Amino acid sequence: QVQLVESGGGLVQPGGSLRLSCSASGLTLDDYAIGWFRQAPGKEREGVSCITSGGYRTYYTDSVKGRFTTSLDNAKNTVYLQMNSLKPEDTAIYYCATALGCGTNYLRVGQGTQVTVSS
Repeated sequence: QVQLVESGGGLVQPGGSLRLSCSASGLTLDDYAIGWFRQAPGKEREGVSCITSGGYRTYYTDSVKGRFTTSLDNAKNTVYLQMNSLKPEDTAIYYCATALGCGTNYLRVGQGTQVTVSS
């Protein structure tokens, strides 16, 4: 069964860090671009980052540049989103998704993981 599973979310204080994981079964993440996006209550979905097939290039939305880093571990078939200096406005459900390329439509989306930044 082809599946994407996010993990690593939780409650963290402002300024803290979390590392989200996107693990796959039934497909090889290196064959795809992998995007992270988030959805907060009452807000539109927002693309956060993308890593190209092979992990050669990464892209970030302006609000997370310098704070978030995405990376690919081929051996574990997992993509990570390292989130540092978290802010309350980063609170959202975070999803990972496969795509043929960064900026193209998502093909498959995971179930999401909740990130809450609050004191």
